[in-house]
Amino acid sequence: MNKSMHVGIMSREEFKKRTIAIAKGEYKPRKDEPKIWFESLQSFAQVLSDDNRLLLHVIEEQKPKSISELGVLTGRNKSNLSRTLHTLAGYGIVDLVRERARELMPRVKATHFKLEVGI
Repeated sequence: MNKSMHVGIMSREEFKKRTIAIAKGEYKPRKDEPKIWFESLQSFAQVLSDDNRLLLHVIEEQKPKSISELGVLTGRNKSNLSRTLHTLAGYGIVDLVRERARELMPRVKATHFKLEVGI
């Protein structure tokens, strides 16, 4: 299933101005505007690196029940995986669902990305 996410690139300073304008009621975001913003193309590329896209593919296909199980499937260290997954969750790309008291189950929220870049 194609789970699309609209993302954009905006400097931290521009994002801050935009957020303040929204809070003051001076700007109303369009319905089709990105909900997730990256500071630069480099940060977008880091978050959606080849390794991370492969990780998302494994999660989507294998549906691991925990980060530990995902570590076994990918051969990646659990602490490294946890850090990566929390970064992806921060951007809304994955959900980390608490199944048992000590285990988080990763779930992919987006498999395709539409990128909006201005100058």
